[in-house]
Amino acid sequence: MASSPASAASEEEAVKAAKVLMVGAGGIGCELLKTLALSGFRDIHIIDLDTIEVSNLNRQFLFRQSHVGQSKAHVARDAVLKFRPNINITSYHANVKDAQFNVEFFKQFNVVLNGLDNLDARRHVNRLCLAAEVPLVESGTTGFLGQVTVHVKGKTECYECQPKPVPKSYPVCTITSTPSKFVHCIVWAKELLFAKMFGDKNQDNDLNVRSNESGTSKSDVFERNADEDLDQYARRIYDHVFGYNIEVALENEETWKNRRRPNPIYIRDTLPEEAIRQNGSSRDINNEQEEPSAMVSLGLRNPQEIWSLADNSRVFLEALKLFFEKREKEIGNLVFDKDDQLAVEFVTTAANIRASSFGIPLHSLFEAKGVAGNIVHAVATTNAIIAGLIVIEAIKVLHGDYKKYRMTYCLEHPSRKMLLMPIEPFEPNKSCYVCSETPLLLEVNTKTTKLREVIEKIIKSKLGMNLPLVMIGSTLVFEDGEGLEEDEAANYALNLEKVLAELPAPVVNDTKLTVEDFQQELSCSINIKHRDEFDEEKEPDGMVLSGWSAPVEKQVTSNGGNQSVASSSGADYADGIVEDISTKPGMKRKLDEVLELENCDASSSAQVVEDDDDDDLVMLDENPKLAKKKRLQ
Repeated sequence: MASSPASAASEEEAVKAAKVLMVGAGGIGCELLKTLALSGFRDIHIIDLDTIEVSNLNRQFLFRQSHVGQSKAHVARDAVLKFRPNINITSYHANVKDAQFNVEFFKQFNVVLNGLDNLDARRHVNRLCLAAEVPLVESGTTGFLGQVTVHVKGKTECYECQPKPVPKSYPVCTITSTPSKFVHCIVWAKELLFAKMFGDKNQDNDLNVRSNESGTSKSDVFERNADEDLDQYARRIYDHVFGYNIEVALENEETWKNRRRPNPIYIRDTLPEEAIRQNGSSRDINNEQEEPSAMVSLGLRNPQEIWSLADNSRVFLEALKLFFEKREKEIGNLVFDKDDQLAVEFVTTAANIRASSFGIPLHSLFEAKGVAGNIVHAVATTNAIIAGLIVIEAIKVLHGDYKKYRMTYCLEHPSRKMLLMPIEPFEPNKSCYVCSETPLLLEVNTKTTKLREVIEKIIKSKLGMNLPLVMIGSTLVFEDGEGLEEDEAANYALNLEKVLAELPAPVVNDTKLTVEDFQQELSCSINIKHRDEFDEEKEPDGMVLSGWSAPVEKQVTSNGGNQSVASSSGADYADGIVEDISTKPGMKRKLDEVLELENCDASSSAQVVEDDDDDDLVMLDENPKLAKKKRLQ
């Protein structure tokens, strides 16, 4: 860590002497950069990978319409220097996980301030701060809720000391065959159909691509025939995914014994032939020069209206055709984006048609966009409040008086006439594998599971390591990264395809793996427990890891029936993406007695709210009378 400015003659001088790293220039980041500059900080570095989007402009006040498409970090820097020209702001349009931002880079700073939007990056920064021994101030907001937490190695818990929410996932069979909620239909439309139609053709996909129709000469029904016009192709795709595929699913009588049987939907039953021919014929000429929109082409103007099955079918056909007419060069490389109007229209209508087939209520475009895009509406005032609290904690950190640190939670409704609730930080969790190096336990079938699966599903996905090294005793069986000799890389590649029990140092019951990531300067031990069988529904990975914080958001599709599809949607929950955390016995938290609530709901628990749009939140909402006191000593 850089030399502490705490010995400076005054608080003002301490602030002026500090070197600060900000990670994130979004909703919180814009407010934070402004507040740091106005508070007297003179040396600020800021990292952000994102570019400015139209949807950012309502609350990220440093950006304007003319900045759309430009780097958030660079534009934020330039905007603040206009009213604070005498300070130093260094901006990086880059990923904080890039190799240049290593432990040595972090050591030059007095404090790191996070305004990130995902668990993966948060965990990475947490580990670098621990390795560099630099204090970290975490933050997040969603709607009227917000929080600021302080993490100092050896004095307070680290960011990963408490469990994080597991992203909601659904078995592939539920998504492809037996949806029961609208979110299942959204995941199907977004992760399977949209990806198959417009994404990477080489990706695995669980959609049925074969048809019994003699009219197609392709083994993959999604490939367009040379003599097929767009109208014919669009109708054939419609009939295949909403009609034929449903009929195929109905052939399995066992599946529908205790379930409502879906109804196959064919275009001939939904739209008259004349309506199909005229679909899109009244396109607004003025719209030809704008971003293509199927609903505008068809004269539908209200995104909050719930369209009929017929209207959904019309928009679906029109959206599919517009992709091929207006954006054909992008097909094969598209990924769903909530700010892509045509993509939202396609996914919304596909989800609604499928929902209609399975007897699930239809949703408006506005509602479906929120589900598909993880949209939790942000409030600029909350971001400003949280930014101010971050700076207050950063100044305390610079003085090094950890007894004054506070984790502060911004509430939507007053508790004892208070909207801001400060509580003392908590001591490190002795069972945390990140800051306490507690061994983990992995239950796995060592005779059938390949090393590749363990690395991809456990070490990279669940443990968040970027460039892992795996050792069994003194034998190095895998190393990731640049600089490897060709023969070494070849040997490691061979090991990846071997089952655990057949590695050069066999992995069997009670074997201990040592896993390291030199970039993060993190090392942990994994004890192996052999297990023959796993529940395909409850344990889709075919292995179970104990003693870890939950993984980053991953969306997975696979041809294997034992895989699951992770939902990126928030519609499964009451307010945005909200999930309860199961707190370990004896680890529940308590609010400061001074702020103890009198009218708490005894059934409430710690919650995590996540927002895909720059800000996320850990919200404590426990009954303090039931919680066990565990404070920083």
